[in-house]
Amino acid sequence: MEIDDILREVDPASQSIPAETRDLQALTRAWVAERSSPELLHWPADGLFERVNDRIKLQIERVEEMTGNMDPKTNFALIVIQTELERFKYLVRSYLRARIAKIDKHTLHYLSTPELRARLSDTEQAYATRHQALLHNHYLSSFLSAFPPTLQNLNDTAGNISMIDTPDLDTAVFIRLLKDTLVEGHGTDRDGVLDGKNGDVIILRWSDAKSLVDSGHAEVI
Repeated sequence: MEIDDILREVDPASQSIPAETRDLQALTRAWVAERSSPELLHWPADGLFERVNDRIKLQIERVEEMTGNMDPKTNFALIVIQTELERFKYLVRSYLRARIAKIDKHTLHYLSTPELRARLSDTEQAYATRHQALLHNHYLSSFLSAFPPTLQNLNDTAGNISMIDTPDLDTAVFIRLLKDTLVEGHGTDRDGVLDGKNGDVIILRWSDAKSLVDSGHAEVI
């Protein structure tokens, strides 16, 4: 007997739903891409995390309802559901921690332009704004207040030199091509062009790979 059969016997409403599988795959790809890329990627705009969070809440409620049932089949189904629940929770936590780490490291950078702020969710924008305000107030009370007002800004660009720390766009990343496309790479000694095929795995600088990822021609792996 398959696991899905056991789950359906215990709870007839429990069955394999393609949408759940697609959401899990999308969450996994977003998690891998976020952890592998040096720059903060766009927050999923298709409601993925809202659906995942709703599903986690429903699974927690189901676990609470099934807890205490002494039926061996129910107990086994409970283990399967709890395992799947923990997998979803781990992916969500790890994904959010990867994004928060990037925001903490380059807060001013991601708040500097509307285009960069658009990559953050509403909650992340509120977090980044509050985080930067607290950090600035701490610096003011510690040492910045002793400086002239013109030297107290943390985003000064005097002399065409920006104080805002930015991600290293030359970091190497692995990408998988999703379509046949021309791949351009820039190296230290020379540049190169590759006639890429669907499914090819290539290592590139993020500055070269970003346009392929943004256009949907490739994904970070």
